[in-house]
Amino acid sequence: MIKQTAFKLITTLALLASIGGCTIKSKEQTKQAPIATPSTTKEDKEATKQKQIAYLKEHEKEIVDFVKAQSPKIKSVQIDWNSMQIEESGNGTPQGGGYNLSISGKINQLENTKFSVDFYLEDQNSIPTIKKMGMLNDIYIEENGGWKIFS
Repeated sequence: MIKQTAFKLITTLALLASIGGCTIKSKEQTKQAPIATPSTTKEDKEATKQKQIAYLKEHEKEIVDFVKAQSPKIKSVQIDWNSMQIEESGNGTPQGGGYNLSISGKINQLENTKFSVDFYLEDQNSIPTIKKMGMLNDIYIEENGGWKIFS
């Protein structure tokens, strides 16, 4: 009787182990290999950035005029093309609100000034458009050790 119970127990354990092994093997076979997309390569990101900067440079006059329109005291605008940044926008929802491209600079040849012009983007690889240009922050000037709104 004990031999028969031991045989049933060993047979049951062997059966369960083989079923578990088959299940693990089938899961491994169904895993997909990661797909490399062109937008994830460093070269493609750099090419996209260069296209975005090229668009902004083509529309430099519109950007300069937009910044000058913020105050009659602004006589000249110096854009720092190396300052371009793209950040994800948050709008309080889990999916977010798209992306924001910003480019900064100075006004009136003054080193103690700063501004930032912003462009809404659908995704990080989108080309900005002048139609979606704005300023999320005021123009600032540093005076007496602190930043004040330029007016």
